[in-house]
Amino acid sequence: MEEGDRTGTFTDETWAIWEPLIEEVRPRGKTPPHDLRRTIAAIFWRHENGAKWRSIPAELGPWWQAAQLFIRWAKLGVWERLLALVQEQQGVAFGMTFLDGTNIRAHHKAAGAQKKGPLSKSETIVKHLAALAAAMAQKSA
Repeated sequence: MEEGDRTGTFTDETWAIWEPLIEEVRPRGKTPPHDLRRTIAAIFWRHENGAKWRSIPAELGPWWQAAQLFIRWAKLGVWERLLALVQEQQGVAFGMTFLDGTNIRAHHKAAGAQKKGPLSKSETIVKHLAALAAAMAQKSA
């Protein structure tokens, strides 16, 4: 993701790494996703910032498109396959991602209860992938 770009769009170098990995794991449908690069950047931006879907910057496309793709792929297990592939290809382990506690936002009613539903695991995985994308961008800069 571009240095100093608050929207978190992928640089050409970073996208050249991510695109073949995403293409390998994404489901094949009748119509391919529209502007996949921008939509993935929106999903990563949302998970990096802990924002609501509607807070995604307009230059990253419609918020509902990113939310819809994330949910669809979460139900199909695409994010898990992508993380496994990235770890296999790039040699990155879970322990190599460090999070600063000041970036983690929690609702005042959050008391450590287990998240319910099929999306909670995918949300964690996408947070890891977003951190990896940011780390890759810093290395190439």
